[in-house]
Amino acid sequence: MNWMMGLQRVTLALAALGWCSAAWAQADEARAKKIVSGVCFVCHGAQGESSSEVFPRLAGQHAEYIAKQLDNFKSGKRKSTAMADMVAKLTPDEMRALGRYFENQSAPSEPAKDADLAAVGRYIFHVGNKFSGVPACASCHGAQAKGSVTLPRLAGQYAGYTEAQLKLFNDRERTNDNAVMHAIVSKMTALEMAAVAEYLSGK
Repeated sequence: MNWMMGLQRVTLALAALGWCSAAWAQADEARAKKIVSGVCFVCHGAQGESSSEVFPRLAGQHAEYIAKQLDNFKSGKRKSTAMADMVAKLTPDEMRALGRYFENQSAPSEPAKDADLAAVGRYIFHVGNKFSGVPACASCHGAQAKGSVTLPRLAGQYAGYTEAQLKLFNDRERTNDNAVMHAIVSKMTALEMAAVAEYLSGK
């Protein structure tokens, strides 16, 4: 009889934990939606779809990656006057909540605008350039360009934004992510950067 009572207590405790977890998730989503509707939507859209190639699409991006970037903007590791102001009052919990919110949105998908340029980018992304020493981007970012917990999802990102980030890495103006990107992009031509960005936009 005692073991049955113990089992019932464990079951009730697990049920309570599940309820609390669901309640916390709802609270996180509500808090994230409030922040997005108050600030983020102007540039990034209500669902992270973005209003311009100047601003990255956040829909479908990894939650951990978004939270890290927000923290880096706040600490100054990643430079952006505009973003520094936007994240100044965000807490770590709010950054994580925003990451989860955007990760749960549907990632946009549309064909690349320049098929010929995208074809060059596809080759560089999957094979690299053995003549200049540029490795295949897919070796780190994955064949589907969906990244990982620590690496960004690149599939479906605006070509203009991706190209701009590659240039920032090359100019050492973006230094918050690993130094591997600096070494790789330094070997890429302007055409290769544009081509890879165009290819990824249509993934």
